[in-house]
Amino acid sequence: MNLRVANTTRGTVLAEQCEQARSFFARGRGLMGRDQLGPGSGLLIDPCSSIHTFFMRFPIDVVFIDRAGRVVGLRAEMPPGKPYAGAWHARAVIELPSGVIVASRTEVGDVLVLGGS
Repeated sequence: MNLRVANTTRGTVLAEQCEQARSFFARGRGLMGRDQLGPGSGLLIDPCSSIHTFFMRFPIDVVFIDRAGRVVGLRAEMPPGKPYAGAWHARAVIELPSGVIVASRTEVGDVLVLGGS
């Protein structure tokens, strides 16, 4: 099931169709092997507190959230081949197309709601 990711603090939407990576294999694979993330899409990796972009082909925006959906870290336009990005107290990571963090005005402390779409 894909999720809609909304920032209730800002009244914006980060993704209309966010895939979920919950299995060990899906979390490990992430976005590797893909050519892009389309507009309005994303990938929720749960549980997860840090990521890398080795073997990726495109930059991404990364949002780290805690168990309550509060944003605890951001990494805008993380380029491919970077060794590590993480956030203290993160429970899950949402990987998004570059530019979504700026366009949605998402900041640390905002609350995100993930729901069925």
